[in-house]
Amino acid sequence: MTTSLIATLKARYPGAETFTFGDSRELSDRLISLIRSGKKRATCGALRDFTEGGEALPVPGRRDIALDWDGNPALVIETTQVTIRRFCDVGAGFALAEGEDATLEGWQEGHRAYFERNGGWSPEMELVCERFSLIEDLAR
Repeated sequence: MTTSLIATLKARYPGAETFTFGDSRELSDRLISLIRSGKKRATCGALRDFTEGGEALPVPGRRDIALDWDGNPALVIETTQVTIRRFCDVGAGFALAEGEDATLEGWQEGHRAYFERNGGWSPEMELVCERFSLIEDLAR
């Protein structure tokens, strides 16, 4: 069922990539919930995760399919902006658009812990910073 649904969505959204938010079921569920509520309209990842054979880089205008932790389609998002910046250069505007924290300092603390769990952290590390809009909530 999931495979056929993904195929149907990829036909509806040509060029769509699939991906999962977060590195655990709990975080994935939380981030999807934040998107559904309208609080989360940005995300970031370590550039190394895209350039070392990982995920495809986001592209403005492309619509992608976010999967839940079990691999089921949850959301369709459209990338509106992509920038590459160092962790230490991420400002409050972007950090707060991620919707996960109320302050830049909270964002820095949470994202530092995330990156330390997933390959290492440095204040100079480059991030792929993506702004997006929710196109379709597949739970509705």
